Amino acid sequence: MAKAIRQLRENLKVIDIVFELVDARIPESSRNPELRATVAQKPTLLILEKSDLADPKVTGEWVRYYREHNQPVIAIDVNDRKLVGNLVKAAREVLKTQQERAEAKGIQKPIIRAVMAGIPNVGKSTLLNRLVNKKVAITGDRPGVTKKQQWLKANEELQLLDTPGVLWPKFEDPMVGKKLALTGAIKDSLFAKDDVALYAIKFMREHNQTDRLAERYHLTDDELTLSDVDLLLAITKRLGFKDDYDRASERLIFDLRKGKLGRFTFDTTDELSEESDDSESEADHE
Repeated sequence: MAKAIRQLRENLKVIDIVFELVDARIPESSRNPELRATVAQKPTLLILEKSDLADPKVTGEWVRYYREHNQPVIAIDVNDRKLVGNLVKAAREVLKTQQERAEAKGIQKPIIRAVMAGIPNVGKSTLLNRLVNKKVAITGDRPGVTKKQQWLKANEELQLLDTPGVLWPKFEDPMVGKKLALTGAIKDSLFAKDDVALYAIKFMREHNQTDRLAERYHLTDDELTLSDVDLLLAITKRLGFKDDYDRASERLIFDLRKGKLGRFTFDTTDELSEESDDSESEADHE
């Protein structure tokens, strides 16, 4: 991953814009701080991927939040027929000053050279294949699929440089790690599945969405009132896994990733507002 960051830094001089891909279910948690620091001086378009799996209302709130904080952003559906046109339009808006300068020199609709960057399994390869209209990048529902960088042509207006997914070495907030594990950015062999499944159950309980668990796993109203741990054990038995709660945890995680439990967004703009208020309070106290 250090090599990927180094290669990205070297390529910045030949690109016009950074397409920073994030998971729409965890838009802020899936932003790599090292990547952001590396591309800080380049125009950046934040792309909310997998928005078809995220809560559409919360996605709208995130789009408004980023725009209010002067971060160009677009939420996408890779199956949208207007995807390429929408991305080119959004990129040209970000690069408006540079594009006008080029057009003043007689270059009409100058080609946009963009680098696609983000954490593992955020959907870069799937988006890339959709943009170039053929299977040129290997895809998979697991992190670490893209191993090298490659230039590809989306259309006459857009050229793309693909890069491997990059995670930062240490998560200061353990909750970020759980969110990344739940959505598939971390290899499944590297985390305790029951911890992540329990986080998912806790989230659904706090957001009054345990009815989705009841429907999927045929749970009773009484079972829904159990503690998170006992509820996971109840799901284990309903799945016919006896006492193998690790296997049930894995099933719950995979069902959630694939949208079989509905559409969820685990990051909220309220969390950032609370952090900002806390920071201001600390500053005032000092």
